[in-house]
Amino acid sequence: MSAQRDYEIFEAGDVTLQSGTVFPAMKLAYKTYGTLSPAKDNVILYPTSFSAQHYDTEWLIQPGGALDAERYFIIIPNLFGNGLSSSPSNSAVPFPKVTYHDTIAVQHRLLTERLGITKLALVYGWSMGGMQAYHWAASHPDMVARAAIVCGSARCAPYNHVFLEGVKAALTADPAFRDGRFVGKPAAGFRAMGRVYAGWAMSHGFYRDEIWREAGFNSLEDYLVRAWDGTFARRDANDLLAQIDIWQNGDISRCAAFGGDVDLALAAIKAHMLLMPGATDRYFDARDNEDELGRLAGARSAVLHPIPSIHGHRAGNPVNNPRDHAFIKTEIAELLRK
Repeated sequence: MSAQRDYEIFEAGDVTLQSGTVFPAMKLAYKTYGTLSPAKDNVILYPTSFSAQHYDTEWLIQPGGALDAERYFIIIPNLFGNGLSSSPSNSAVPFPKVTYHDTIAVQHRLLTERLGITKLALVYGWSMGGMQAYHWAASHPDMVARAAIVCGSARCAPYNHVFLEGVKAALTADPAFRDGRFVGKPAAGFRAMGRVYAGWAMSHGFYRDEIWREAGFNSLEDYLVRAWDGTFARRDANDLLAQIDIWQNGDISRCAAFGGDVDLALAAIKAHMLLMPGATDRYFDARDNEDELGRLAGARSAVLHPIPSIHGHRAGNPVNNPRDHAFIKTEIAELLRK
């Protein structure tokens, strides 16, 4: 590991993906926090979300917090396409179609082959991380004791898919997008993408009540410029498209084990399940979790506890939002007591 890098790389080798394509020399970047117990029974897996790298999400790992590295051994695996794990921006070959099932398969190898871990006390994920947590619970039911699905779902809903089509359209309208890929940095496309995202990520009430003022913004335009215009410019645009594709095709049942039968996939889950949508989330709608709840027949327990927040999708990643953070902390503490 280089002096400049604070994470590790799992060299997965040549991986045969769900599509049948062989991805040569696939790499999974990950970071660990805390100490693995002698029994290896204190592990929390915390996958990353859209465009995020572990740096962006590790804030939730705090002494006495929702994810406490003084008690648990926490692993953040970086999602493919985020620029650290294998992505269009760092791959020597054209980036193939990758699914959540491919992602979980490599994460499973990391845990079992490199770290010798066969039990997970908790899989915790927000947004795309929540979708990965759902996939984990269905694909490895005897390994996952608990799963917290925070503003996520078992599959990408049609409304969610349409939202992402808008994001793609805004980004790819930039002239740097040619012949199916970006050949340069799409400055206008990044800004347009941020503006589209701003309208979906936060709630109607957030804007109506000018909640953005609480964070020190002096006007709506100031908020959009400073909070959203440059949000995605820190990432490679081709990487973002790869992750959108993973997101849009997300479905826990779309694999050989379940053959597209969502009821079968949900019924396979044995974990204690916490479904925690944002009450005002516009694309991971609480109604999808309500529908899933009744089909988790094999789960040890399953509860639906929406985050009572005006912060839309961002309620599930409450940086500088103490009220939503406190709610999540309380819910996770209760889940870990089961």
